[in-house]
Amino acid sequence: MTTISQKFADTSVLVVGDLMLDRFWWGDVTRISPEAPVPVVRLRRDTYAPGGAANVATNVVGLGARAAVVGYVGNDPESELLKEAFELSNIPVANLISGSSFPTAVKTRIIAHSQQVVRVDKEPFEGLGSGHETESFTILEKLLPTVGAVVISDYGKGFLTDKIIRFLIESCSETGTPVLVDPKGKDYTKYAGATLITPNRKEAAEATSMSEEDPELIDGAGTRLRDEVGIHNVLITQGDKGMTLFIEDGTRVHIEAEPVQTYDVTGAGDTVVATVAVAVGAGLSLTEAARLANTAGGIVVQQVGTSAITIERLLAAANARSSRDS
Repeated sequence: MTTISQKFADTSVLVVGDLMLDRFWWGDVTRISPEAPVPVVRLRRDTYAPGGAANVATNVVGLGARAAVVGYVGNDPESELLKEAFELSNIPVANLISGSSFPTAVKTRIIAHSQQVVRVDKEPFEGLGSGHETESFTILEKLLPTVGAVVISDYGKGFLTDKIIRFLIESCSETGTPVLVDPKGKDYTKYAGATLITPNRKEAAEATSMSEEDPELIDGAGTRLRDEVGIHNVLITQGDKGMTLFIEDGTRVHIEAEPVQTYDVTGAGDTVVATVAVAVGAGLSLTEAARLANTAGGIVVQQVGTSAITIERLLAAANARSSRDS
């Protein structure tokens, strides 16, 4: 019998989207600044990790699968750090699109006593536009036949133009390749035809013009996104309330979250979509994939900072949960 880890090892996932570098400045606070009523953080160390679509790819590799990545980086020191992180994870950097017009997107988080004090963003505020579309299409046409699943990781930074999104969804529809979307914005019609979309509670509310406090939000948003927007399956994540899967045959599956101590939700959505993509690409059902993703998300939120899941930690937690439920 082929194990999950063996199935994952035989799976390749293409991640397309907004690449970022997550930088962390770690320190402690012992006084308030005499210049303004703000804490003074004494810097102890700094670390960095792949963020955004780059973190999705790192999670794919952590699960034992292979990842290919297409996205934009600037010609700057931050892009070199991102490439270095990719190379350490055996993720090819040859398919990255680079330029000098816009910087690599960077999120710098200042953390003191395990709490985020402030975040500073550097990003292409005007968006990348369509200048890189032609190069992207050439690369994507080469990569798509080689993968078992595709993730569209949309952080609204400009790389994922409507043309690129439509090209991916329509190409995957023709070949039967699952395409999963971690969405951004209020208009989800651009994702119509996708195999699965993974909004959180707030994103689902915004996309359907519903109140986040509406007790009928999850059922209402899930069915609307599936039936009216035309996305085949919808997975709405809800933090400590778990996640709810709306399958195209009308089935609704709710998965309870594990009772864990949440320290930081940074990158949890990346872990969820990566886990579902690897699992579906390996031949598991959407329900099985969502259950594994729920477990994976519960693991990474217990750590401060961007953290990628590993197949060892996932299987250990999944087996422990199975033992408790039996």
